[in-house]
Amino acid sequence: MSTIAVIDNGICNLRSVTKALEVIGAVPRVVRTPAEVAASGATGLVLPGVGALRDCVASLRATGLAATVRDWIATDRPFLGVCLGMQALFENSEEGSVTGLGILPGRVVRFRRPSEFKIPHMGWNTVRFTQPHSPLASGLAPDGEAFYFVHSYYCVPTDPALVLGECDYGGAFCAAIARGRCFATQFHPEKSQAKGLQIYRNFAGLAATGT
Repeated sequence: MSTIAVIDNGICNLRSVTKALEVIGAVPRVVRTPAEVAASGATGLVLPGVGALRDCVASLRATGLAATVRDWIATDRPFLGVCLGMQALFENSEEGSVTGLGILPGRVVRFRRPSEFKIPHMGWNTVRFTQPHSPLASGLAPDGEAFYFVHSYYCVPTDPALVLGECDYGGAFCAAIARGRCFATQFHPEKSQAKGLQIYRNFAGLAATGT
């Protein structure tokens, strides 16, 4: 069993994420400060988030957790960002001209689609894994699995090698990223039933083994 620290930034569906981790046999520890992360004994760190990116990033900076996330990823410890937790990793966003954490090169942009495509993009959609041998995609079909999305903005990495999964909504967009043991998904694994639990199971496995 792996202990996973889950950051509470005040704007995340904490209960759904911790419940999903419990279901797959991990031990979630909700953390709100760098000291709580250090005391948790966690070998994996999850940053979830819903709502406004500005609030997410401001909370991380105000609590000192922005530096914790940056240091955690820099030392290649298992990290998983979810929804806003993915967008926060990039340099900037069109959502209110927000400056992100700048851990990954790239930007966050708003969907610009024909009128038949409703924004926000909400509901189930298929993700194709472009790095099928990634440990986060273990047990998932590389040519497509359905996951649950709720978002109006999406990430555009500067480096195409960061892209772990793509989705199509009036055009392809980045649905998941990977660099070393840093992973993030635009979709919500905790709302995506069995396939979403497989994402958390794969991540917890990385945290447990250290590989």
